[in-house]
Amino acid sequence: MRVDLHNHTTRCNHATGSMEEYILRAIELGIDVYGFSDHAPMDFDPKYRMSLDQVAGYENEVLHLQKKYKDQITVLLGYEVDYLQGHIFDEVLNANVDYLIGSVHFIDKWGFDNPEFIGEYKNKDINKIWEDYFDAITQMAKTQHFDIVGHLDLIKLFKFMPTKDIRILAHETMQQIKKSNMSIEINPAGLRKPIAQAYPSKTLLTQAYELDIPITFGSDAHSVDQVGFKYDQAVALAKEVGYSSCAIYKNRKIKMVDF
Repeated sequence: MRVDLHNHTTRCNHATGSMEEYILRAIELGIDVYGFSDHAPMDFDPKYRMSLDQVAGYENEVLHLQKKYKDQITVLLGYEVDYLQGHIFDEVLNANVDYLIGSVHFIDKWGFDNPEFIGEYKNKDINKIWEDYFDAITQMAKTQHFDIVGHLDLIKLFKFMPTKDIRILAHETMQQIKKSNMSIEINPAGLRKPIAQAYPSKTLLTQAYELDIPITFGSDAHSVDQVGFKYDQAVALAKEVGYSSCAIYKNRKIKMVDF
């Protein structure tokens, strides 16, 4: 079974193509389960996400496509929710969806993955940056609001790597992800970034496997041509580590399927 649960729409203001075009491309690629998980609204950084008044239209369009193509593909409804304490809407956390991806894009309101703010890396100790990032992921997991950890080691995208052992930096985080019954996505979008590596690294994925943390797949598509991006490479990485099944979700309930 081919699964792709992390995909965006033009409502996030940094994607292109219609939602139907994404679905048709997924069908063409033989994807069995396809999820829309656009950037959920919050009261910080509205430039790169949908607004609250766009939520109903987004959800209705996903449900429409779900019905229209039900005989060809399973379409799921989700959100990618930026974890930033005090800025997440209850309407998102309580939405009637199939799953929520919890992601960290901000460290104390610093958009560390935005090229506009890359200069801030020079002003901080790189190990402290990584420690603060994983602490944010840990706090996100502790809330138990989310089903999937989005791009677990996103902090590596500009290739500013720590001098400390990543397994040690991520140890508490991985323990909390396990405790919160979350899955981790294998997200090949990092192959489009300076790090030229999927999220997470093989090192962290092995750590997840040792803890029996489930995985899922998400291409993080922001354009039609990115649907299913490097999917076979992501599957190969998962199998190399030892995985043979992945998570899909319906009404916030997890189901494991073979890939």
